[in-house]
Amino acid sequence: MDVGTSLNPAIDIGQIEGAFVQGLGLFTMEELRYSPEGNLYTRGPGMYKIPAFGDIPTEFYVSLLRDCPNSKAVYSSKAVGEPPLFLSASVFYAIKDAIYSARKDSGITESFRLDSPATPERIRNACVDIFTKMCPSAEPGTFKPWSVRV
Repeated sequence: MDVGTSLNPAIDIGQIEGAFVQGLGLFTMEELRYSPEGNLYTRGPGMYKIPAFGDIPTEFYVSLLRDCPNSKAVYSSKAVGEPPLFLSASVFYAIKDAIYSARKDSGITESFRLDSPATPERIRNACVDIFTKMCPSAEPGTFKPWSVRV
């Protein structure tokens, strides 16, 4: 990661790791759910899943780019912010590639939609096999949903 001339490499690496794990939650776990009337059900971490220490990759290597000072900043440093958070989108697309492979193994090659977050339910339903075909989606208007996904 390019942080310019790091003021404190340990803090920068911690920020990078934290932002990546936060993004991991954003793209794979943190799903907003609403009532049919529009009330938000998932109002805080007690109501939906957020990353925990067990969700952090066991092999997680971060390195800082050397010799790239920022001449326009204090002590030639650069901010650590959005890049590592959005880098975790790579996890979402790796999951989508794995689903595509599973679908291909089942003889299904057309494109498919996978909304973020890629929750276990969405992943399982996107794979399509004999079990998911046994539970087709209900036709819109034939039921009142108890929870609406965004």
